[in-house]
Amino acid sequence: MLITPVLLCGGSGTRLWPLSRKSYPKQFVPLLGEETLFQASARRLSGCLSEGESALSFDTPVVLTNSDFRFIVTEQLQSVGIDPGAILIEPEGRNTAPAVLASALWAFAKDPDAVLLVAPSDHVVPDIAAFHAAVAKGISAVQQGKLVTFGITPTHPETGYGYLELAQTPGADGAPVPLKTFVEKPDATRAAEMLAAGNFKWNAGIFLFAAKDIIAAFKTHAPNLIAPVETALQDAKVDLGFLRLAPEPWGQVEDISIDYAVMERAQNLSVVPFDAAWSDLGGWDAVWREGNPDANGVVASGKATAIDCQDTLLRSDSDGLEVVGIGLEGIIAVAMSDAVLIADKSRAQDVKLAVSALKAKGAAQAVQFPKDHRPWGWFESLVIGDRFQVKRILVHPGASLSLQSHFHRSEHWIVVEGTARVTVDDEVRLVTENQSVYLPLGCVHRMENPGRVPMVLIEVQTGAYVGEDDIVRYEDAYARV
Repeated sequence: MLITPVLLCGGSGTRLWPLSRKSYPKQFVPLLGEETLFQASARRLSGCLSEGESALSFDTPVVLTNSDFRFIVTEQLQSVGIDPGAILIEPEGRNTAPAVLASALWAFAKDPDAVLLVAPSDHVVPDIAAFHAAVAKGISAVQQGKLVTFGITPTHPETGYGYLELAQTPGADGAPVPLKTFVEKPDATRAAEMLAAGNFKWNAGIFLFAAKDIIAAFKTHAPNLIAPVETALQDAKVDLGFLRLAPEPWGQVEDISIDYAVMERAQNLSVVPFDAAWSDLGGWDAVWREGNPDANGVVASGKATAIDCQDTLLRSDSDGLEVVGIGLEGIIAVAMSDAVLIADKSRAQDVKLAVSALKAKGAAQAVQFPKDHRPWGWFESLVIGDRFQVKRILVHPGASLSLQSHFHRSEHWIVVEGTARVTVDDEVRLVTENQSVYLPLGCVHRMENPGRVPMVLIEVQTGAYVGEDDIVRYEDAYARV
């Protein structure tokens, strides 16, 4: 049986600030090791899996994301050798129910018998074989018209997850069991009670079902979503290989989760128990747990040093910033080039309050990642003054910036790695390492990387205004305006 994976990757992950921000959320960040959560999720839903005499294979993934992340998605998939498949662009985030319905309608139009495996793109599941085995267990229920969800066996009384109450105790074979009810995120006392009861599982938010069955469930339990989502798909536009859902009908869609819209109302749900390790990395305490604490309960990553610390997470994600903790206990300290978080580990779920506080005071760090990722690469501001700015810019092999000009600034480019092909008005020339070029105010210019390795340059801007919106584009390979 061919299974179509559906990866949802539009969230902002505010509980992992400052590493995860609206402009570059946690699924695209290498939180554990070199691979990002999104890449790990895509790799987990690739290839073939077998269970007994049946063989299950994954089709290329369908990805639901927003316009800002579309090129990050393709770049990260290609870098781990995965065909991006269909990428549906949501004009705005409307929660998981409309996203799941859009993917189901899209898949059903291609194949009326399509089976979908819907998963968030920011989970950690180390044992891929165990996960594949759980998926195979769920197929029998799907063939009976069931909507399957996956319940994680709790390891501690977690208050940050919703729970699934099972109608019966799971058997040793891991076969699907009926769901009794969904349980909202509990307080600590109730979480401990559910852990002791033995028939409660964490709600992983991962689903397996036939496209036709989930569409039927929407028609029964959330019929108001059908027409606008169908219209958004019918009026969608293909843009550089992406499928942009039509913004006007999509804007009329209710903002609601798949649990509230359908799952809590449907009567044909089954739960596949999953006993292996799993985490949604929903807070820095989860990162600490998954980071293999040492004998003192310390996790130190990046340029971080712990001295006489216990049960503490120290992390530096800036090459030029050393973090040192002395005599700390139960502390989270995360440093980046533009922001530092220090919190009691017991308050990990409250980190989102920091984002709200920073938004209220207008701090860019609330939502903007230090590196601004673009289709061609990324840039970061090194120094900003009243009438100048210094940037480091990386351009991927074969990529190019738009042909553009500025009203208020001139620029000076110094190549420090690789070779740039530079256009300045009617002149085109190669600029190699340790060479520079001056771009006077108002000139029409472009930089390209014609080589096979990343090209890095330092850009010095001077002028009355150095904002990112001072740009006029004449040509652009990525159809930006």
